[in-house]
Amino acid sequence: MTAPEAGSDVPSLDPETVAAYDAGADAYAARGVITAGADRVAALQARRASTAPLLDLGCGTGNDLGVLARPLVGLDPSAAMLARAAAAHPDVPLVRAAAGALPIRPGGLGGAWASKSLQHVGAPHLPLALADLHRALAVGAPVGLRMFGGEGVRVSDAGNDLPGRRFTFWPSDALVDVIVGAGFVDVELATSPMEWGDATYLDVAATRGRTLPDTVAPGMRLLVCGLNPSLHAADAGVGYAGPGNRFWPALVEAGLCGERSARDPWRLLAQEGIGMTDVVKRATPRAAELTTAEHRAGLARLERLCTLLAPEAIVLVGLGGWRAAVDRRARAGWQPRRLGPTPAYLMPSTSGLNAGTSRAELVAHLRRAAAGPPTA
Repeated sequence: MTAPEAGSDVPSLDPETVAAYDAGADAYAARGVITAGADRVAALQARRASTAPLLDLGCGTGNDLGVLARPLVGLDPSAAMLARAAAAHPDVPLVRAAAGALPIRPGGLGGAWASKSLQHVGAPHLPLALADLHRALAVGAPVGLRMFGGEGVRVSDAGNDLPGRRFTFWPSDALVDVIVGAGFVDVELATSPMEWGDATYLDVAATRGRTLPDTVAPGMRLLVCGLNPSLHAADAGVGYAGPGNRFWPALVEAGLCGERSARDPWRLLAQEGIGMTDVVKRATPRAAELTTAEHRAGLARLERLCTLLAPEAIVLVGLGGWRAAVDRRARAGWQPRRLGPTPAYLMPSTSGLNAGTSRAELVAHLRRAAAGPPTA
C-alpha cells in the first residue's frame, strides 16, 4: 500500500497537538506499553469477515499494534511517534497521515481501530473524518473507537508530560449522531470511568454500512439533503447516481458547481462549499419503503447537525420526508420552520420518475435555495 504523506495540514487536525506528540514521543513511550482492553480487541477481531488489512488509526508509539491481528497497518500524523512504533513493530507497515486524509483506496480496509486518537479532531470536523474512514472501509467492516465523553474542549497544560494537546469531549448522544451520519450501522456505545473525574471513556462498536456518509463541514453555503440513498447510489459512493436522475445536471446548470465537481461530493464540499446528507441514512431500492418514524428521527438528527455546523441554508430534495415528519401539506419553497439556525428550502424530487417537474424548474429551485431566504 503506497500513498502520499498527509501530515498535520489536514483541517480536522490541530497542528499544535501533532507538534506536542512530536516533541513528547520519548516521554509518551516512557510511560510503558498500555494496551487496549482485551475484550474490546477480541470483539472487534471476532467481527472481521475479510482478509483485507485492519487499520490502527492513530497508532502512536504502537501500543496496540502488538495485540491487533494481522494483516495490519498503522497510521499516525506524528513522525516521532511513528519512529517509535517502527522500532517496536518492524513487521507492521506504517503510514504518516491523518484522520480525514486517509491515503487508502475506497473499500480497501477490512476494519478499523481508533483508540484515544479521534478525540483530537475538533467536533465540527469529526463528521468528515469519519466519512473518510467510511470510504476507506469495505461494506460490513467493523470499527472500534474509544472517545472521550463529556462536554467542551480541554488542552493539556504545562504540568502534563505532553502539554499542548487538544481534546474534544462528546456527549454520548451527539457522538452517536455523528457516527450514524457517517454511514455506520449497528452502533453500540459503552461508558467507563477515566482519569479525569468528570469525564468518561466512550467505547463504540459499529459496522460500515451499505449507505452514503454525510460530506459536511463548517462554513457550508448550502447543505443538500436527499430522502435516503438508493442502493445504486450507496454502491457508487455518490448520491443521485441513477442515470435518469437530474440532480447533477441541474446543479451544474444552476451555476452552483462546475463539471469537475459534479458527481464528486468531496470536491463539491471543498471547492463549492456545498455539503450532502440524507434525511434517512438507510439505503433502499425505493424511498417509499421508509417509515414515518424514520423520517421523524432523521429530521431530528438533521436539526442537530445544522446546530453543530450552521450551514447558510439547507435544501431538501423531495417533498416526502418533510411532509411525513413536519407538515403534510408543505409545498415547495422556503419553510416557516428552520432546522436549528438554518433556513430550510423544500424542492421536488430530481428523480426521472418525477415527470411533473421539468429540469428548468429544478434549476430554478436550486438557485433560489442557494440565494437564501428573502429578507423582510
